[in-house]
Amino acid sequence: MKDILLVSDNGDLIHKLETIITFLGEPCNSKSFADCASYLKSHSVDAVLIDYSIADQAKSLVTLFPHTPFVAIQEKESDASPDCNLVNVVTLPLTYPILTQSIHRCQEYSRRKPGAGKSSGLKTRLFRSLVGRSDEIQNVRRMVEQVAPTDATVLILGESGTGKEVVARNVHFLSARKDGPFIPVNCGAIPGELLESELFGHEKGAFTGAISARKGRFELAENGTLFLDEIGDMPLQMQVKLLRVLQERTFERVGGSSPLRCNVRIIAATHRDLETMIREDKFREDLYYRLNVFPIDSPALRDRKEDIPLLLQELISRIQGDGVDVVRFTEMAIASLMEHSWDGNVRELANLVERLSILYPGQVVDIQDLPPKYQYGDVEAYQPDYPEELLERDAFNALFAEAAAQEDTSSSDSTEAGAADDQNNSQLPAEGVNLKEYLSDLEINLIIQALEQQDWVVARAADKLGMRRTTLVEKMRKYDIQREEQISSDN
Repeated sequence: MKDILLVSDNGDLIHKLETIITFLGEPCNSKSFADCASYLKSHSVDAVLIDYSIADQAKSLVTLFPHTPFVAIQEKESDASPDCNLVNVVTLPLTYPILTQSIHRCQEYSRRKPGAGKSSGLKTRLFRSLVGRSDEIQNVRRMVEQVAPTDATVLILGESGTGKEVVARNVHFLSARKDGPFIPVNCGAIPGELLESELFGHEKGAFTGAISARKGRFELAENGTLFLDEIGDMPLQMQVKLLRVLQERTFERVGGSSPLRCNVRIIAATHRDLETMIREDKFREDLYYRLNVFPIDSPALRDRKEDIPLLLQELISRIQGDGVDVVRFTEMAIASLMEHSWDGNVRELANLVERLSILYPGQVVDIQDLPPKYQYGDVEAYQPDYPEELLERDAFNALFAEAAAQEDTSSSDSTEAGAADDQNNSQLPAEGVNLKEYLSDLEINLIIQALEQQDWVVARAADKLGMRRTTLVEKMRKYDIQREEQISSDN
């Protein structure tokens, strides 16, 4: 929210509200009832939290500013209920879930208000942290802390999107090799015939196109860590050569004959079931046991759903570090996200937060703002109810804009003389004009046109005019507009 205005003559209440709002990181300002009207006339605010102990005084302010969403704050229960731009009524003490729900209603009132527009924009960064309090993620952190100081080979197992590279980087950064390079290689993304050269390098002239010698990933990772991602996709012939390196700690470049020693820690990862692949002769058993010195299971997000609130907070804080507007979530939205199965794991969650930050920058996201597949539970979406004067004003603005567009189109096709006549007719007469009567005549004319176009079906005519059926009925009664056939039959 850009600004929250607190309105009350009760100093103690203002102090309580300022403490809560400031603690939650929201900007706020406070005014007395006497100063509120003049402030709102010259300032734009996103929400007004108004003391409802003097209901009549509060209601007059709410009615005076139909464009502004208000939240009524009361010390004890009353008959007050949300209506139009009074979007919510809450009773102290004000809690975080109630506050975020109220702020969400305020922003929805402003976002869906007739004539309101949207803005979005986002620059995101990668999610790289082991976050959570679940037993599963605490076990991962504990194992990382235990194995990091050693040079043991680590095998990280888990589904795609669980953050296996995050685990590998943590092992590296907590080890004595942290000042050395961390070199990742995706074994599934490199063709088998190129993988040997990629890992071990090649000498000049080793094959067509080898115009110079080139270091491989093992040499680049010297005194550091080599991360072999998707090791299950490595071809069998390469598995034999990798096994030799793990056993002897030496290798040869492609086209070379001199063995090179390496001081590299190996961390491998895969989403495949290597034991099943061994039975199917798709993965070497001896290599598996060489890699599986210290296995770490990266848990699926569905198995640690209680970490979702912390994961959201961490991701949002990192996006916020880039200086962009980020989303926040109501308690109901978070509860709905915790019901999802998360087949894409943490990567899916990160993508969702990025998508919502684009759609709702700097706003509070409720359950109905989530994509349908993430909505769980029967929750009725909040639909703002706007005062009649606000709806009518917007409808007439739209009609005038349409009429002006039609006039521009017709004038371009008319003759110069006709255009001159139209200009003369639109000029203010020398004797002046009664603007109120002129607008009433225009309103009567538009209503009759709409009724005639819709064969005097009032509901359809009301839709055409962008107003409620009851409002159109009142105006027809006010201007005594009746269908001619009905008048004749009455006579």
